[in-house]
Amino acid sequence: MTQKPPGLESLPQENVLVKIEEGIAWVTLNRPSKRNAFNPAIVYEMVQVMDVLEMEESARCVVITGAGDAFSAGQDLKEYFREMDAGHPMLRERLYRANSAWQWRRMMHYPKPTIAMVNGWCFGGAFQVLLACDLAVADEEATFGLSEINWGIIPAGIVTKSVAMALSQRKALYYILTGETFDGRTAEDIGIVNFAVPKDQLVAKTTAIAKKLIEKNPNVLRACKTAYHYTREMSWDAAAEYLAAKSDQTKFWDPEKGADKGMKQFLDEKSYRPGLGAYRRD
Repeated sequence: MTQKPPGLESLPQENVLVKIEEGIAWVTLNRPSKRNAFNPAIVYEMVQVMDVLEMEESARCVVITGAGDAFSAGQDLKEYFREMDAGHPMLRERLYRANSAWQWRRMMHYPKPTIAMVNGWCFGGAFQVLLACDLAVADEEATFGLSEINWGIIPAGIVTKSVAMALSQRKALYYILTGETFDGRTAEDIGIVNFAVPKDQLVAKTTAIAKKLIEKNPNVLRACKTAYHYTREMSWDAAAEYLAAKSDQTKFWDPEKGADKGMKQFLDEKSYRPGLGAYRRD
């Protein structure tokens, strides 16, 4: 007997709030008094959230943001490190595993498009989430920083790797070594986010991008994302072989048969031009 996957009603809706509107799942980190710093409760709730939204058909795009005046201040040093280090080592291992699962591996390869909506402070460990999301929009006055150097520690987890992949060497090392903060406008200039907009336009801009993604063929969208991440680490020859196989796989598994529809509408019906819009999915 087929078991129905857990729905939104199974979520605690405490440290992470979730609502779905017009195909967009708005996921809000909800510890505003702590600037939404990641503690064990957020970590485990986010794992649940990602499980549920993966199977939730009404959620076509996932937006992650923070309650109050922060996206996230990174890891909660007390709850995440000091208390865990003093406890059972296996509990620490489980937490670290869960944390890397949602902040890095799972987020980067999530089967649905993801957008980070940075509404305020974004520090340290929050860069893992920010850069694992497919796209990012920020309040132009948001504050970003890799402040670990000021604590006498390095940007660990997978933060340094994420930053190294996203920024030029000069920019990455400057912010890692100085701990200097920068605003949303600079974040756009150096490539940390796609767009920086005034705070009162943040939701509207994010919504517009999410709706654009929702219009696309979800099977092909997922394949594009997967192909991008894997080919980054490949040689040119390996990438060519992989992309040929991935292209065939995408066409074979696509329930919409988008390639056939697009070809027919372009060549036979002459009803659309691919450089100016998408094929009709109906």
